[in-house]
Amino acid sequence: MKEKLLIKENFENVRNKIGDKNVTILAATKTVPADIINYAANELSLTDIGENRVQELLEKYEFLDKEKLNIHFIGTLQTNKVKYIIDKVCLIHSLDSVKLAAEINRQAKKIGRVMDVLVEINIGEEEGKSGIMPDTVMSFLDEISSFDSIRVKGLMTLAPICANLSDYRKYFVKTYQLFIDILQKKLHNIDSPILSMGMSDSYEAAIECGANMIRLGTALFGKRI
Repeated sequence: MKEKLLIKENFENVRNKIGDKNVTILAATKTVPADIINYAANELSLTDIGENRVQELLEKYEFLDKEKLNIHFIGTLQTNKVKYIIDKVCLIHSLDSVKLAAEINRQAKKIGRVMDVLVEINIGEEEGKSGIMPDTVMSFLDEISSFDSIRVKGLMTLAPICANLSDYRKYFVKTYQLFIDILQKKLHNIDSPILSMGMSDSYEAAIECGANMIRLGTALFGKRI
């Protein structure tokens, strides 16, 4: 009970900070048990959750209140794992290669659906980090435009770890400008566009810079186990 009261306070705190802005709170639920997730869905009006490990998603899936929750996949996704989640998630946040796009397209076609995806941007251009480099995003979008069983809904980025909010803002502003450029060029004719950026330590700055989806773990559920 004490844990649930703390989580309730956390949700209220986050929503007070967001105010009336049109922002989707995506709860990052790595290590969070299904019963706590369902509590947040039923008592705290949580609508969207994101899992970043395929195995953990599969273990929780049957216990989640799927009538109230939109389940997203937010982690790095290997091509050989796509088949396990293609019928279980509403949005894949981590599209970062043509090879992965082709496999998502193939598996989606098998079950007769169009899979919504976000293109992950390596906005800090960090070596060894997943995501498309900012200067290759347009050519990447053009390259995957022939896949008819995936639908690009927008962009996602994980900013480099920064010491303060002002440092985060420069990455978020750069991502937002890329997002606007894509919309203006009508690439993929994205409808209801999503810009997913900002986590527990940076979501306020991300919202200021144009994010309409934020991914929160610690800010909602406390420190991970």
